[in-house]
Amino acid sequence: MAAPIESEPQAGRDIVGAVLKACSLLEHFDAARPTWTLNDLTSASGMNKTTVHRLMTTLIHAGWIDRTAEGSYRVAMPMFEIGSAALVQLDIRTAARPFMVDLADTFGDTAYLMVPAEEGAVCIDRLEGSNPLVVAGINIGSVMPYHAAAGPIVMLAHSKELRQRWIREGLPSFTDRTLTDTAELAEHLDAVKEAGYSISNSDYLPGVAAVAAPILGRSGSVVASISIGGRVEAFEGAALTEKIERVRDAAARLTRVAEALPQQN
Repeated sequence: MAAPIESEPQAGRDIVGAVLKACSLLEHFDAARPTWTLNDLTSASGMNKTTVHRLMTTLIHAGWIDRTAEGSYRVAMPMFEIGSAALVQLDIRTAARPFMVDLADTFGDTAYLMVPAEEGAVCIDRLEGSNPLVVAGINIGSVMPYHAAAGPIVMLAHSKELRQRWIREGLPSFTDRTLTDTAELAEHLDAVKEAGYSISNSDYLPGVAAVAAPILGRSGSVVASISIGGRVEAFEGAALTEKIERVRDAAARLTRVAEALPQQN
């Protein structure tokens, strides 16, 4: 028998604010910043210093956080043990799904997850939003050329190996906006890498625009791209700016996951 769904007021009463605050502090610890001083953590979290000190002292007592010889905070072994247990069951598609759901629900666009392969960018997951446009021709299992559409291009921009293999004379054109000139394409890829995201506009499918950001693994290797696509009119102005921010944030969070995943043999 299914468990009853809690009402929002009931769920609110069951939430412990101090635990949420402690969890938000733990989210600041990652591979790029494994230790934090009290002052830095206070500044980054936006909480007052007394609250941060009390929460971190509680986490130390619980065994989740250690103190360094210099007095900074660092993640303790139980956190690594739990993380390792989770990673055994995790792959990038599983990790990306909640972000894709959020993007599709927020903007109504179709969310995509693509991974690099020898013959092109492979779509391994797709989630349609509420907007009426259905992007035909890009489905789970579709193999796309690296020099068109936001998802493939952002992977090409961040991979020296893919560039060496893919950029050549005679690339096919899919619309009049497809970049096929090698010099122009290389310049565009440099700009995409510098920006950290890619925007496409009718370069693969007429009337379809997209925003994509790369998911990077260890040593900056390209693991995947996450993107949203839809009607070109929906990818302009403030709406486009918000989509770029949300897609980049999702990719950054998934990059942290990908960096921690066990390396494949």
